[in-house]
Amino acid sequence: MKESRRQIVPFALLILAVLSPVASLAGAARNARKPGIGFVYPAGGQKGQTFEVKLAGRLLDGISEITVSGSGVKAELIEHVKPLNGREINLLRDRLKELEEKVKPEKQTDGKSVSGDSVKTSENADGETDTDMDAMREEMAEIKEKLANPKNRNRENPQLAEDVKLKVTVSPDAEPGRRELRLKTNLGLSNPIAFYVGELAEYNEKEPNSKEPDAGAPSNLPLILNGQIMPGDVDRFRLNLSKGQKLVMAVSARELIPYLADAVPGWFQATLALYDGDGKELAYVDDYRFEPDPVLFYEIPRDGEYILEVKDAIYRGREDFVYRIAVGEFPFVTSIFPLGARVGDAATVKLNGWNLPADELKIDATDKKPGLIPVCVHNNGLVSNTVPFALGDLPELLEREPNSREAFAQAITPGIVLNGRIDEPGDCDIFKFESREGDKIVAEVYARRLNSPLDSALKLTDTDGRVIAANDDHEDKASGLVTHHADSMLTATLPADGTYYLEISDAQEKGGTAYAYRIRISPPMPDFELRAVPSSINIRAGATAPITVYAVRKDGFAGDITISLTAAPEGFSLKGPPLTAEKESVELTLKAPPAASRTPITLRLSGRAQIEGQEVVRKVVPADDMMQAFIYRHLVPAEDLEVAVLGRAGNSGAIPKKPNSDRP
Repeated sequence: MKESRRQIVPFALLILAVLSPVASLAGAARNARKPGIGFVYPAGGQKGQTFEVKLAGRLLDGISEITVSGSGVKAELIEHVKPLNGREINLLRDRLKELEEKVKPEKQTDGKSVSGDSVKTSENADGETDTDMDAMREEMAEIKEKLANPKNRNRENPQLAEDVKLKVTVSPDAEPGRRELRLKTNLGLSNPIAFYVGELAEYNEKEPNSKEPDAGAPSNLPLILNGQIMPGDVDRFRLNLSKGQKLVMAVSARELIPYLADAVPGWFQATLALYDGDGKELAYVDDYRFEPDPVLFYEIPRDGEYILEVKDAIYRGREDFVYRIAVGEFPFVTSIFPLGARVGDAATVKLNGWNLPADELKIDATDKKPGLIPVCVHNNGLVSNTVPFALGDLPELLEREPNSREAFAQAITPGIVLNGRIDEPGDCDIFKFESREGDKIVAEVYARRLNSPLDSALKLTDTDGRVIAANDDHEDKASGLVTHHADSMLTATLPADGTYYLEISDAQEKGGTAYAYRIRISPPMPDFELRAVPSSINIRAGATAPITVYAVRKDGFAGDITISLTAAPEGFSLKGPPLTAEKESVELTLKAPPAASRTPITLRLSGRAQIEGQEVVRKVVPADDMMQAFIYRHLVPAEDLEVAVLGRAGNSGAIPKKPNSDRP
């Protein structure tokens, strides 16, 4: 399947999404009274700093705790503002009318008509003194201000109806990187939202900056620019740059909020442009390969002022269109090769990118376990982006050129992982192996899931050229952040003894240094992964709450999977049936201890199954079921499974508010 530049949801599907129950009614009802955070701004801060952040969400009454994963970050509640409901608005209007009757322009005093503003007596006909009248006029002004304040009226997006302001302190020794922020309210825990700890200076945009650029950003690079894009908004920043600077300008937007339920294509699609001082466009990007968040690379041609512009690709905008832009001469890894290694080995990885300290990196996998590890480099005190590096159990082999025709096919023996690259547009790599009738073979590509732009296609043929199996895109439901599942996978039972040829190519006939891949070619290796939804669970003391566990089965595994708590805190228990082959998911019942807990509790789950006579245990990864663009659903992984055990009376111990802090 060819990959489109943008994923646009057909209008008919949008109508279907509105008219039909895409999500289960039970799930919708379950989330109806759950607190939610729509965004946090700024979505991060510098180590050693104290700053204010704002959030918007819903059902956030009684905030009693603000949690940030990891250590070194503390947050305090400053203010919670929620819109007035219809009853409150009517009461305010009635009170205003009552006050207006009492403070008319003219009042009768001792039978004489006088101006309400020029009453000289100490008491009027209704018994109000001058002091009373002043107080009523002040109350009238406050009511009018409340009724006129747009924050006190129903918002266009009910998911962003309430505002929260926090004071955040990041300790100097806090570990840099992504965190998850949650609020605990009277109703329990909110969803987690991304919050980053960084080492660079941070600057928050100053509006208006749509026409005249914001000139307040620090002149010394590197730094982080923070902002929000509202409808039709364009943010511009003025930067003083020097000739020869090899700038990397990387946006985080979709990275902060992976999916928007009520926006097409389902995220904030940021664009970046760089202009010179005369307004001439020098460079423009609207993505980075297959990732929606753009990265702009540019070598500055001369000293002077430049303008960096960020906006939405189709001029949409809303408060949750939040971004962070890293600007500076950062090291940035654009590709690595190979994409992985065998556990227990030491690997030398070739690096490509900007501002790199070297073109190779040594990776020691002798003490690692199978899975993904992050790879990054440092240069001049700055750290690069991270790219995934895969570690596996099977022997590894590098492809050998030339191998683009069957006559030059590289001979292999199944039970290996091949590391290769589609070196140029139109290239293909062909491998051959001997097999016997009835043998089962699995060929699975890892490329897009390892940051490679390759859109792979696989084809398995016999010596007569007959196609035994072929595949372009194979959906991996464990990859909740992937929207185009471009990695290929095929499974085949071989029909006869003989030689077989496996060909890999790019479905869009592209290629280059970055188009690397790993192919597992082996007999079936049954296995499974697990996801638990939601990642924030709210439960009354002594009561129960549901939790749904999804299974991602691999290579035909069809056995039962039993889910259990791992080293559960005292008082917790989990009940429910096993995940059988015919079920994609199972709903389990979590029971809480009899006493409430002020702080959230982290739980861990695991799944057990018998595979080929051996017990296999897999961690259950916390996740949240997110909707994209009205119709698509994804299981997005979270760091922790957090549980709020609430008091029976419904009071979670709210943080005391400042006077009138819940109303502007």
